[in-house]
Amino acid sequence: MYSNNKEEQEKKSPLGDLGVIPPLGGWGVCKMEIKVLGPGCPKCKTLEKSVINALAELDLAADVSKVEDIVEIMNYGVMVTPALVINGKVVLKGRVPSVEEIKSLITK
Repeated sequence: MYSNNKEEQEKKSPLGDLGVIPPLGGWGVCKMEIKVLGPGCPKCKTLEKSVINALAELDLAADVSKVEDIVEIMNYGVMVTPALVINGKVVLKGRVPSVEEIKSLITK
């Protein structure tokens, strides 16, 4: 919840005393979650590295994780790997895109 108490806002704000009001859902809603789906093959590892490079080039932070459990991968409806999931949505599967394409997918 939003508070009119400036001291409380500063304590909770990751931006310190810049006077930035947190989003309605709190600062946690700003967090991006990216998952690389794949059994650990070389293409899957390449995709994971490319995602990290794209985030670095964009100067963005995100929780990046690797999902290797085949049942969990299938729960996303993915039958070919590697696949890329951003904030719960499968955005790419079956190939390794360029870093530029990954940047485009992240910023959509």
